[in-house]
Amino acid sequence: MSKDALAEQMQRLGIRDVDLVEMFARSSGPGGQNVNKVATAVTLRHRPSGISVTVQDSRSQAVNRKLARERLLDENSRIETETWRAKEAARKNRFGLEAIL
Repeated sequence: MSKDALAEQMQRLGIRDVDLVEMFARSSGPGGQNVNKVATAVTLRHRPSGISVTVQDSRSQAVNRKLARERLLDENSRIETETWRAKEAARKNRFGLEAIL
């Protein structure tokens, strides 16, 4: 996902950069000396929702930051979809539409 598409999706979902807390740590696993010396692992937390993701896929902190934002948006979208479906199911049950559908 491009940087512009990422920013657009964040805006559409109402996620602002000021609501995000970024933490960096040393990664583990393959990557050689770089992951042992440089804080490449990224943990991104969205304060209002409490959603938190950690990414250490790449040897690059910049790549991991981008991936963390993408995964946070995916998780936020998934939760919003589940919430919407639960509300719809409750609405249908309340009005007895389950038998009609």
